[in-house]
Amino acid sequence: MGVPLVMEILTERAHFMRESLNKSRTITDGMVSILGSFDHRLSALETAMRPTQVRTHAIRKAHENIDKTLKAAEVILAQFDISRQVEAKIIKGPRDDLESYLAAVDQLRNNVEFFSSNKSFKSSDGVLTNANNLLAKAMLKLEEEFKQLLSTYSKVVEPERLFECLPNSLRPSSGSPANQGDPNGRKISHHEQIANGTEGSTYTIPTFIPPRIIPQLHDLVRRMVEAGHQQQCLKIYRDTRACVLEQSLRKLGVEKLTKDDVQKMQWEVLEGKIGNWIHFMRIAVKLLFAGERKVCDQIFEDLDPLGNQCFAEVTMSSVIMLLSFGEAIAKSKRSPEKLFVLLDMYETMRELLPEIEVIFGGKASAEMREAALSLTKRLAQTAQDTFGDFEEAVEKDATKTSILDGTVHPLTSYVINYVKFLFDYQSTLKQLFQENGNGGPSNSQLAAATMRIMSALQTNLDGKSKQYKDPALTQLFLMNNIHYMVRSVRRSEAKDLLGDDWVQRHRRIVQQHANHYRRNAWGKILQCLTVQGLSSSGSGGLGTDGSTSSSVSRALLKERFKAFNMQFEELHQRQTQWTVPDNELRESLRLAVAEVLLPAYRQFLKRFGSLLDNGKNPQKYIKYTAEDLDRMLGEFFEGKPRGDPRR
Repeated sequence: MGVPLVMEILTERAHFMRESLNKSRTITDGMVSILGSFDHRLSALETAMRPTQVRTHAIRKAHENIDKTLKAAEVILAQFDISRQVEAKIIKGPRDDLESYLAAVDQLRNNVEFFSSNKSFKSSDGVLTNANNLLAKAMLKLEEEFKQLLSTYSKVVEPERLFECLPNSLRPSSGSPANQGDPNGRKISHHEQIANGTEGSTYTIPTFIPPRIIPQLHDLVRRMVEAGHQQQCLKIYRDTRACVLEQSLRKLGVEKLTKDDVQKMQWEVLEGKIGNWIHFMRIAVKLLFAGERKVCDQIFEDLDPLGNQCFAEVTMSSVIMLLSFGEAIAKSKRSPEKLFVLLDMYETMRELLPEIEVIFGGKASAEMREAALSLTKRLAQTAQDTFGDFEEAVEKDATKTSILDGTVHPLTSYVINYVKFLFDYQSTLKQLFQENGNGGPSNSQLAAATMRIMSALQTNLDGKSKQYKDPALTQLFLMNNIHYMVRSVRRSEAKDLLGDDWVQRHRRIVQQHANHYRRNAWGKILQCLTVQGLSSSGSGGLGTDGSTSSSVSRALLKERFKAFNMQFEELHQRQTQWTVPDNELRESLRLAVAEVLLPAYRQFLKRFGSLLDNGKNPQKYIKYTAEDLDRMLGEFFEGKPRGDPRR
């Protein structure tokens, strides 16, 4: 190729590049300078080729330099063409065609990388600056699009929608006549029955963002991360999703309550809020947080640790809001009635901990995992301390409740019901004993603790029984209360834990109190029905044939009948006001009295009644038949009011 022809080609190419670049809106002095550098190269090449005596080797080198120069010029021209084409798309924005816009961004990034790696061109810094400025504008538009798209499809999750994702057994009843078809008053479609399983025991994680939008968000995030805009991406995602999550919880009914708020609440109100909290915790972990994790994993796929950081910052305030209530309860003043809600809360946290570990996996969420575990341990400790407080409170209970009729004391029914409820939490209590390292099998520890509570109750009842001036009523009171304990244990799971020995031993105690009652209540009146003391001075007693001695004093006999009648009437008046609440025990006690009293009365009446029948007004002394006494015994222990309708 001759020199004139080469010069003509190079001049033509340079001229073409100048014209092309002059048409671009992004052309700068830097770009012109780069092309100017090619003019200098061409001039130097022309000078080198003028001497006719140039050697062949020099000519070959010149051809190679020409080829390299032409190729470099074509590459640069291509990059400028890309800049010109991309600029129009960048300025237009991504709203109409996101896919095309993202492709333009990718081209622009490649363009920036090209000029960054070819800084040997004269004044290439100016070209690179312009390209970077254009890329910065593109990133701002991507951020706007990401924010707009995320905000548009991030909606507060209504409670009703969350309830539909719960197992059937946990769905609240709407109470609407239209919602029929299951025990909770809600129609269940065939599809839902299949999804929930035959038992309806599964949770269905709701879809927070439409599946068709997720890839677009993912593509936007990836471009922003590649351009070094991680923090902007994090802020947009956190501000949008955290707000939606908090509002969803508040619509559900979650409140942010402090320890002081909890301390001021009446127990009935607080108990209701604790029940709600347990329900909210399950919904939050199994539905809201699980759903948020799913969305975050999809949008930030292969972009860790940014994805984990975004999830942690989105959920942080919501987790704190939920756990702070649990902490407030755990730190509040202990009282026996709180034990069961503490155990409920502890059970809930233990149930949710494995899922929390998975959902809040990763370093960024470590603080929330630790907070959940810490709350679980604190609830366990507070529950165990409350359990210990209860045992002490039972023994030291000093309530002055007056039980005039000797029936079961409110403390007894309270403690027994408390213990029966405890057995609904057997597995939980055993877990507490194990976790706190008390030593020994958890089953025997629970049995020992229950026995101590029963023993403490008996000790307290012994003290309360001393308020009665009548020894018979003291024994009746103890009999009623110990019997209530035995009967309740026999009918509950406590029997398996306390054992038959405990039951049999306390049944004997009941019988002992019943025997003491009979001796105290009826010993004196039975003395009226003995022969001793009826004969006149120096006379004998009964004849050898068993007949009454003629020396029996009729006056003493009259006094004896009068004393019997008066004592029986007093016993009847007083003990019909006493109460034996258990039907079987009441009948048994009446029968035990009748078996002693009636035969003695019949025998006494048979022996001495005839001595008074012949006298004046015998009915004045013999007022009752044995049948009358039996009927009147049937009125004992009914707790009849004495004139006042209130007992």
